[in-house]
Amino acid sequence: MNIIAITACPTGIAHTYMAAEQLEKTAKTLGHHIKVETQGAMGQENELTAADIAAADAIVFAADIGIEGRERFEGRAVLTVPVQEAIKNPLGIFQRLAAR
Repeated sequence: MNIIAITACPTGIAHTYMAAEQLEKTAKTLGHHIKVETQGAMGQENELTAADIAAADAIVFAADIGIEGRERFEGRAVLTVPVQEAIKNPLGIFQRLAAR
């Protein structure tokens, strides 16, 4: 599965990057391809392109704040979860994606 994700927390420091790391690690373990954009204190990093979005089989927002550039995903199904879920239970997120 080709997955894209955005992680973002209110302070945009540790939890944003911890969530991204857990999603990436779990995707790799399960044999999925993933690209994660982080929206944190450093702004948008690893920004998802229009091609990334078009090619995605699944989209995850692990965010506790509003996502910048959300209009890029208009018309696409997005699974939105709290940042803590991505950190503590990333496998559960992938199971939910597979069940869709």
